[in-house]
Amino acid sequence: MNTNLLQQASTLDIDEQIELVEAIWNGIVSRGAVPTLTEAQKIELDRRLADHLANPNDVISWDEVKAAALSKVGQ
Repeated sequence: MNTNLLQQASTLDIDEQIELVEAIWNGIVSRGAVPTLTEAQKIELDRRLADHLANPNDVISWDEVKAAALSKVGQ
């Protein structure tokens, strides 16, 4: 990693750092790059899929999830 770039990025304010991260991420996505999953991530995805297949009706709507999240952050 280029530590000089990291130092420069650390001098930006938070909003600028977020914009930089978004720009970098969008560049990665536009190239069609797909990050490699770790073994732990693969295991967790397999576990979640198996749970969903075993319990397909055990779901929460997006509206419920969103409302719960917003209530936790006080909005």
